[in-house]
Amino acid sequence: MRLDKFLGEQGIGTRKQIKEYVKNGRCIVNGVVATKSDIHIDENNDEIAFDGIVISYQKYHYYMLNKPADVVSATYDGKNTTVIDLLRDENVKDLSPVGRLDIDTEGLLLLTDDGALIHRLLAPKKHVDKVYEVHIKKDLTDAQIKHLEEGVDIGDKKDNGEIYYTRPAKVEVVGDKVIHLTIHEGRFHQVKRMLEAVDNEVLFLKRLSMGPIKLDENLEKGEYRPLTEEEMKSLGI
Repeated sequence: MRLDKFLGEQGIGTRKQIKEYVKNGRCIVNGVVATKSDIHIDENNDEIAFDGIVISYQKYHYYMLNKPADVVSATYDGKNTTVIDLLRDENVKDLSPVGRLDIDTEGLLLLTDDGALIHRLLAPKKHVDKVYEVHIKKDLTDAQIKHLEEGVDIGDKKDNGEIYYTRPAKVEVVGDKVIHLTIHEGRFHQVKRMLEAVDNEVLFLKRLSMGPIKLDENLEKGEYRPLTEEEMKSLGI
């Protein structure tokens, strides 16, 4: 791999910027100051240092964010702060959120530049569990819980015009007007619309987990961290 490509993939800068950095002696390869940015290196075995810090090669990047309210799950928004804005210090190109949380929804959001993982977690046929903490206006009756778990009409239609019912879900009552709701889809405003379908209202919504990844409760709202090796392994990375 070319040195400038390696440094670019690690978020050091553009090819033009990297050329200038190397020219100024800021990059060292195996203990020797690099003189050209287009030299070829072995990204898996050579020791590459930039400004005295050794850089390990990482093709893809994986982060867990505790998304706060009033932040948009998008790569760009001309009006609101985006989740990508919260990770600007990482300087990683092509990061995207894995799915979306509504602007007023908090909790777990994964971000990565690994398109294959994004597809794997979001593909409808994969049925990846998503668990939400939901604060509701009224306690649910047993009948309403059964209705939610069997599937409700949230106003969507199939291609043939038939009513689309949500897939079977799981409801766990964890407190006064608080439930944990497990769903396997990601339809627009789905949790809110499911509760509306049983004559209720969502007052607060927080995602707790997605697949095998659980929100790190040590993360304050707006904080993030890279996924651990164990978490990446659980995702098959």
